[in-house]
Amino acid sequence: MPLLDRLHEEVVHGRRVKVLSKRLAPLFPQGAKVLDVGCGDGLVAKLIGQERPDLTLDGIDVLVRSDTHIPVRPFNGRRIDSPDNSYDAVMFVDVLHHTDDPTVLIREAARVARRCVILKDHTRDGFLAGATLSFMDWVGNAHHGVALPYNYWPRKRWLAMAAEQGLTIEQWVDRLGLYPWWARWVFERKLHFVARMDVAKPPDS
Repeated sequence: MPLLDRLHEEVVHGRRVKVLSKRLAPLFPQGAKVLDVGCGDGLVAKLIGQERPDLTLDGIDVLVRSDTHIPVRPFNGRRIDSPDNSYDAVMFVDVLHHTDDPTVLIREAARVARRCVILKDHTRDGFLAGATLSFMDWVGNAHHGVALPYNYWPRKRWLAMAAEQGLTIEQWVDRLGLYPWWARWVFERKLHFVARMDVAKPPDS
């Protein structure tokens, strides 16, 4: 493994999955059935499940790995092969900026989810935001063969998209502590966020 990749795995990845699981776990409704879209190896979902044993977590991904931490089935990257309202919550963790149009999957998530969409992604706001995010994306994903369209949205576009899809933003947090203190001024700032977006459907629909 090249030196840069090894440093990322040792210094960034382990901390990231632990922090994200703790940030995301409180956002889910009690006893929720959760679909993790683009789950990778499912480690974040597994750690969320350890924090929240009341949850049931399934995963789908365009590249199903041979060894995963949760059950994972394949999907085509655009259409979620689940009926309407079949999950309480749908989750995306650093997935939507890898698509050409995040709205396609958000619309699918709003169809499948009865209660909410849980999202971790980036905002392209601030000095050299696009360049910084592109570098982080390349280091973290290029060696996995993940598509890298570098499609980062500013916060105002995320908010507009949520409104267009009938989603209500119940929580938005952009101070996550993903990186050690000495790296935050470059790689953290407000480039990352987690959000809970509630679906405009009655709970018994």
